[in-house]
Amino acid sequence: MDDTFPDLGSLTDVELKDLIRELTEEEVDVSYRRRILHGKIDILRAELVNRLRKKHDGGEDVITGDDVQRLTDILAQRQLGATDAN
Repeated sequence: MDDTFPDLGSLTDVELKDLIRELTEEEVDVSYRRRILHGKIDILRAELVNRLRKKHDGGEDVITGDDVQRLTDILAQRQLGATDAN
């Protein structure tokens, strides 16, 4: 599908209906893909939580100094980005 939006005044009623149908089908496809991705993300997060829980139960550190440093770096970049935008 072309990403440019057509001149609506130049379309016939049939063309408008066809475009609505086409975009509705595309939206259904995108929605399905989004639900699949969310399901995969949920499975991956559950696996990560289980692994972290096992580490914690085994006495291992769940959060390391490297994790804290990465978070600090991420937050610093976001703050820098927010400052640059103003």
